[in-house]
Amino acid sequence: MASKNSKLVVHSDKHLVVSEEGRKEIADKHKKVSQVITPKPYVKKKYDGMEYVEISYMKSVADDEYTPWNWEIISEGELGTEAYKVHGRLTYTDANGVIRIGDMVAAHRIQKKRGTNEFVDIGNDIKAANTDCMKKAFNMYLNIADDVYRNQVEDMELSNKEKNDIIELSAKISKGRLEEITKLVDNQVIHGGNFKVSYAKLKRESES
Repeated sequence: MASKNSKLVVHSDKHLVVSEEGRKEIADKHKKVSQVITPKPYVKKKYDGMEYVEISYMKSVADDEYTPWNWEIISEGELGTEAYKVHGRLTYTDANGVIRIGDMVAAHRIQKKRGTNEFVDIGNDIKAANTDCMKKAFNMYLNIADDVYRNQVEDMELSNKEKNDIIELSAKISKGRLEEITKLVDNQVIHGGNFKVSYAKLKRESES
């Protein structure tokens, strides 16, 4: 399924050369999408309590961030009599117009009438397998709904202000402490996850 009002032309899907600046723009774009909080109306729960996101929301984000994109079913079929498998391919437009391709496989259990081998609605199972495959691809390659699927990576990099604050504070203690803290900051031993604790400890030391 292609995004609306768009035509996707793949010039090359292998050995693509991207500049350092281009790689950074791609990384920044995916980081931005990953940090978006999925609106609660689009987050549902399965019977086992696991959360999932409606495909309509994921398509909408793909339209906004990665247009044009295209979804193609490469192969599909039954896995015995228990499940239906889909192998799909997502082609999408990344930052700077870079065309990228990612494959995904998903299977959906075939629903049967209790105590029989008679299918309840095989058409619905086929549709669900394709939808599951699309959603896995949207999350894996586009970082859509990373918050729901627990794929967000916390930003641990210190801001320039945080770096300056803790280095200036260490300088008030001693030259040796300044050198030590500067090295810890440069080596990311002091990072966003422990900055507040590190700063508070250093603050108490400076006041003692």
